[in-house]
Amino acid sequence: MIRASNNPESAFLAAYEEHADAIFRHCAFRLFNRERAKELMQDTFCKAWEYIAKGNDIDNVKAFLYRTADNLIVDEVRRRERRPETSLEDLMESGWEPPADDTQSPQDATELSRIRDALTQVEEPYRSALVMRYVDGLSPAEIAEMTGESPNTISVRLHRGLKSLRSRVDA
Repeated sequence: MIRASNNPESAFLAAYEEHADAIFRHCAFRLFNRERAKELMQDTFCKAWEYIAKGNDIDNVKAFLYRTADNLIVDEVRRRERRPETSLEDLMESGWEPPADDTQSPQDATELSRIRDALTQVEEPYRSALVMRYVDGLSPAEIAEMTGESPNTISVRLHRGLKSLRSRVDA
């Protein structure tokens, strides 16, 4: 909880320390772009600070941050749809080489790539529920609190999302 009238700076810094990494992972896994995810994580905290600076209190900081990040992600996806991006094939033809990742075996990298590709095909809101549960490590009750849905609704979304993801990975 952050009270605008009661020294919000220290509470905000504590919230940043506690939630910044999770918000970054959430954005990165949804966007598949680490640099843009860093920017959206920063924007999320800037918007939270602006909200507090206007004299507003935040009762559930975690829920507020995730909801703000999700809104920014939706805006980003809409922007991407309006402006075309350069394809990977075009970059490769122009001589660009992806950086080597020595921390993963080629098999692990291939499997992770298959899962990410399959996840992009899972419909919303199932994809969001899966990312919040399995990437961000949130419980169904926490997801329900953040999204304003019932825990049962979230559990159903997780079940259906996993079923959809499995069918796409196995295809």
